[in-house]
Amino acid sequence: MRTIYFDNNATTCVAPEVRDAMLPFFGPLYGNPSSMHEFGGKVMRDVDEARAKVAAFLHADPSEIVFTSCGTESDNYAIHGTEEIMGAQGMTVITSCVEHPAVSGPVRRLREKGAKVVELPVDSEGNLDMDAYARALETPGKKFVTIMWANNETGVLFPVKRIAEMAKAAGATVHTDAVQVAGKLPIDVRDVPVDMLSISGHKLHAPKGIGIFYLRKGTRLRTYLIGGHQENGRRGGTENVPYIVGLAKACELAASTMVEDAVRERRLRDKLEKGLLAACPDARVNGGAGNRLSNTLNMSFEYVEGEAVCYHLSDLGICVSTGSACASGSLEPSHVIRAMGVPFTAVHGSIRFSLSRYNTEDEVDYVLQTVPGVIKKLRELSPFGKGDKLPVER
Repeated sequence: MRTIYFDNNATTCVAPEVRDAMLPFFGPLYGNPSSMHEFGGKVMRDVDEARAKVAAFLHADPSEIVFTSCGTESDNYAIHGTEEIMGAQGMTVITSCVEHPAVSGPVRRLREKGAKVVELPVDSEGNLDMDAYARALETPGKKFVTIMWANNETGVLFPVKRIAEMAKAAGATVHTDAVQVAGKLPIDVRDVPVDMLSISGHKLHAPKGIGIFYLRKGTRLRTYLIGGHQENGRRGGTENVPYIVGLAKACELAASTMVEDAVRERRLRDKLEKGLLAACPDARVNGGAGNRLSNTLNMSFEYVEGEAVCYHLSDLGICVSTGSACASGSLEPSHVIRAMGVPFTAVHGSIRFSLSRYNTEDEVDYVLQTVPGVIKKLRELSPFGKGDKLPVER
């Protein structure tokens, strides 16, 4: 049975060019880059070259790039490292109500330690309430802003440049989780004045287990992972050389194909969206069409459970998601979809389709042929079919 993979916001396949760039470091180039001998020194030069490539991808200085294990580690570094400098007591954390668990979890920990937390709401299209943000920035004292660049479930983009400019004007330190943006939209830290930024390699066709933490020069931050001199003393631990090199190659590839990938993915995404809306009554799109990543489509199908849709589609070779892969296993409806005020009849039936440069029109056609039948079958089995009396959400 063929596999149709439309879950690229959860993870992407490793690009063949990335795999090939990594292979020598699993074989003859196995030296430890921190060693004093020339055998290891050659490998360190490869790490330095990779750091320079990643820095170019972000228009940053190589000294501002820290290699981590993933976006979650980078988010935790930003949040807990800032807390170590500011202190939880008397610190105000400004964030959104639709953050990835890699941010909302650490922020919750700060609240438990005594920090004041302001969670900004979103509207029915998933857009951030910028008036509420402006009011939050008026809070006196130490302020830390951590707001995502693009939502992982809906693809809705937040105005991070404006967010960062307002934060700096208010004397706040600002971090953005850019995991979903990297490789899909250009990132230029010369133009977007964030202090810190997080990226995960496996979202842009690098392997799982490697990430980027951008730390602007002059930003005060306590070292998060202690135990070695690596990463200029900012993250202890032997460098993950094959994955660092692979990530750099993935950044190069993304930079060269990003524009054409976005055009193609948007065309396929829009075809999928229009086809499903036409074929599936009582379906709705979650997230504004004009302010969304080109590869992402989140749809709610009323009167069905998203988990059941996923399982049925999986049996037919189609890989989709109900939202964040890091929140899978929870039967609670998505906090993102709930925050947007999606009706009770639809909030449980949300499905995310997310494409990559490797998806094809033939795959979109297959999904369009398959999904409507699955939705129809599940509605026929549902005790809450259209027209039945539905429970009231409390």
